[in-house]
Amino acid sequence: MDEILLEVEEKMKKTIENLEKRFTNIRAGRANPAILDSIMVSYYGTDTPLKQLANISVPEARQLWIKPFDKSILGPIEKAIFEANIGLTPNNNGEVIILNIPALTEETRKEYVKQAKGFGEEAKIALRNIRQDANTDIKKLGVPEDEEKEAVDEVQELIQKYNKIVDEKTKEKEKELMTV
Repeated sequence: MDEILLEVEEKMKKTIENLEKRFTNIRAGRANPAILDSIMVSYYGTDTPLKQLANISVPEARQLWIKPFDKSILGPIEKAIFEANIGLTPNNNGEVIILNIPALTEETRKEYVKQAKGFGEEAKIALRNIRQDANTDIKKLGVPEDEEKEAVDEVQELIQKYNKIVDEKTKEKEKELMTV
């Protein structure tokens, strides 16, 4: 019984981590190197994560600098950024690639908030699915009814705890996005 509860909590923690990761990909009008995490660059025929090929720095609040370890891959990095479709235009000065982060319009902010809320709702659905699976597993154990009810109640307490975390994280992201 305890193994099921530990497994449930572990899955719920992973759901929260996934939500946080997805939130970092939503721009807030400030430069954040995490928006480049998913970009893969073709380097000698192998797709390689951008962060393994270059230093990424934030010299100003609305600017990212990408300085490759090998200058010969400036072109492929630029191409990968274009293809990633992240809404940023790379400027190559021969040394570094500069990404200027545009200020967000009110409309764009609201769109990002809607996207963040969608991610939050998807996380809650994942949590409910975890609860449903756990309750099914508990019923399969064939333990006495009172122990089964106790375990189901513990799973319910866990989902309430993690739903609250999802709500808090979503509100934090919404506040961050709406702050000009």
